[in-house]
Amino acid sequence: MAMKVLTFAEQREGKFKKSAFEAVRTGRKIADELSAEFYTLVIGDENTEKIAPELGNYGAEKVFIVQDQRLGQYSLTAYAKVISEVMKELDIEYLFMSATAMGKELAPRVAGKIDAGFAVDCTDLKVENGEVIATRPVYAGKAFIKVKINSTKKIYTLRPNVFPAGESDGKLAQVEKFNVNLTDDDFKVVAFEKVESTKGKLDVTEADIVVSGGRGLKAPENFKLIEELAEVLGAAVGASRAVVDAGWRPHDEQVGQTGKTVSPKLYIAIGISGAIQHLAGMSSSKVIVAINKDKDAPIFQVADYGIAGDLFEVVPALTAELKKVLGK
Repeated sequence: MAMKVLTFAEQREGKFKKSAFEAVRTGRKIADELSAEFYTLVIGDENTEKIAPELGNYGAEKVFIVQDQRLGQYSLTAYAKVISEVMKELDIEYLFMSATAMGKELAPRVAGKIDAGFAVDCTDLKVENGEVIATRPVYAGKAFIKVKINSTKKIYTLRPNVFPAGESDGKLAQVEKFNVNLTDDDFKVVAFEKVESTKGKLDVTEADIVVSGGRGLKAPENFKLIEELAEVLGAAVGASRAVVDAGWRPHDEQVGQTGKTVSPKLYIAIGISGAIQHLAGMSSSKVIVAINKDKDAPIFQVADYGIAGDLFEVVPALTAELKKVLGK
């Protein structure tokens, strides 16, 4: 009997996150290398039936949807039951999901329900001798280890913006409804309120470019330097824990061990010294640029390019030059 691979594609309010496409594409790739059957799962209300076919663009062929009006609001307990029941019913061996806030919460609960081993926040996956070998960070990103899960059922969460989603294939997936009996007891934990960030603001976890500021900016009003540079580059604005704790910036911008983990193509750290907690959240960025007046700041140890200078002189000059180059 062929092995079976399942990807959970996360959606909110009828829209898939970019990381969902990355997870589907990765699941498809691993399934092909294992010569395994590949399925995708979408959970939600009636809107899931409308959006599920587009996952075919990223490698999904058969998408199972579990619909219930109550699933329109995220529920840890109900979503975990749905995923567990689908895995049991279909005899799924491998489950892939995004290492988003939802994925990080769901994965261990599902693993406990089905007695699965799981590897968290994976940054690379390879098939070697018929086994999936995952690479993931340890010691706050100071090192990486390779992991092989020996249990029968295996769960992997994938760090967003690391695995490619690829281009749209212009294909539509086959959609099939999957019934899971849900009672009110399954909805013991429900997200009843969602606090929206500024409309249209880029999420640092999904942005290709992130410009982050730290205490070196000296005052919250000086973050306009970060915002102006980010606007020119079409980037998301990030922040260190110190400035978030000081109330300068909202928590959804915090990058670091206690904030969000980002892996953009370009990460620009401005006025950030580079404490280990911050490095844990951005060290997997493809290219890192640091601007800090302290030439011995730890951030320069991980930076690909560094400018040891006064950010109040460097950043406006950089922004002005980029406007010329980019025609803005």
